[in-house]
Amino acid sequence: MDAAIQASGTLSSGKDHRGENFPVASLLVKAEYRPPIMAFYRFARAADDIADHPSAAPEEKLALLARMRTGLDGDGAPEAMALREAMAARRLDPIHAHDLLDAFVRDVSVTRYADWDDLIGYCRYSAMPVGRFVLDVHGEDRQLWPKNDALCAALQIVNHLQDCGKDYRMLDRVYIPLDTGLDVAELGASKASQGLRAIIADLARRTRGLLDQSADFAAHVRDRRLTAEVAVIHRLARSLTYRLEARDPLSERVHHGKVEALFLAAGAALPALLRRPA
Repeated sequence: MDAAIQASGTLSSGKDHRGENFPVASLLVKAEYRPPIMAFYRFARAADDIADHPSAAPEEKLALLARMRTGLDGDGAPEAMALREAMAARRLDPIHAHDLLDAFVRDVSVTRYADWDDLIGYCRYSAMPVGRFVLDVHGEDRQLWPKNDALCAALQIVNHLQDCGKDYRMLDRVYIPLDTGLDVAELGASKASQGLRAIIADLARRTRGLLDQSADFAAHVRDRRLTAEVAVIHRLARSLTYRLEARDPLSERVHHGKVEALFLAAGAALPALLRRPA
């Protein structure tokens, strides 16, 4: 066990917030709020790297995730201890970090999802706590959680659809619900079949339904700069759902290029920054 814990650094992917599909504590967010958000991100990234490591044994992963959890309450992983200090300094609820760890534990043991509701149940722990934490950092009303939850679930599903081939090949993990009629083996192909393309397109449309539910989320956020951040994320996510309808994630690029992302972000952020307070 000690050897596994000491080897935790080897499970790092080397990925940071600049490599994510959606903004993480961008310059739109006030400087005073970025440190706790980045502490949460580093905690999440460390736990995600553990759960997603392609060769580490499940027992080692679970031991390292347990150490992440103990770090939220006492001695444990350094990323968790740093987050604990950041939360304590601002009297933030640690439930979001614990919920997120529940999702990573599930990633180690669960590789298939039966239906849409099952997938949304996973997003309740893997995605929704992230947005809830950001809202708490900003002191926003928790009545915004349902809109946050819809947006965060949409972001998670977009990521899963983009990476469906890689997740299957590297981790034997499938987030496309099985009741869609999916032939799991098709995810290992270099190009999606017509049937798989139809399944992905349908899930992209269902994901846009989540974005419709959160369409006015940004308008209800009090902090104007966070309003802009939410608007940007929503715009990028909607764009990606249309791409997933038209492109094959097994053989075509779905992610935005830097120029495309900047153009979409500017178009969403400027109106949000200039709007009158509600």
